[in-house]
Amino acid sequence: MNDTLNQLYNRFYTPLSMAECEQEIEDCHRRLIGRLEKPERKLVLQIMDAQNLITEERSLDSFLCGFKLAWELAYELNHFEMDRHPFPSEEAEKDA
Repeated sequence: MNDTLNQLYNRFYTPLSMAECEQEIEDCHRRLIGRLEKPERKLVLQIMDAQNLITEERSLDSFLCGFKLAWELAYELNHFEMDRHPFPSEEAEKDA
């Protein structure tokens, strides 16, 4: 089931356009890398990679939770008429 949901995510999810924020991150990254020695650069790249992985996983998890909620709501709506109690006016119509 997770493979199917992952495929739905990959097919229907469109990332938000955040070009301004991405450009700011890239600019800050370049300035920071210019000031650091090689071992520190590697550490910065590891931090950025880990942060990107967390962001991707959260995005997928958010999509999956939203899909599950939508699925449960659709199920509830499809069974609403059968499970609900009739209003008193509906009962009076049945008795008439």
